Amino acid sequence: MAAPFTVTISTFDKSIYKGEATSLIAPGEGGYLGVLAHHAPLITPLKPGNIALKTPDGKEVFIESSGDGFMEVARNNATLLLDSVREK
Repeated sequence: MAAPFTVTISTFDKSIYKGEATSLIAPGEGGYLGVLAHHAPLITPLKPGNIALKTPDGKEVFIESSGDGFMEVARNNATLLLDSVREK
């Protein structure tokens, strides 16, 4: 079983997701970035696109970012701050 890490996804005015994940894929400037537990520290800008994560119980969560943002990965936490998300 893959090791979990904490993921927090927010816009400036609301929390979109906060919980554990075993994997995260986010749209970076140079292409999609994959994050697993114990990833090296990273700060990167994000572009609009699909964000996908898998929870420890195997559930898949998909979020569509409709604006730019930033992602920080440090100390087994991934924090994504997005301009906006597309409501489904």
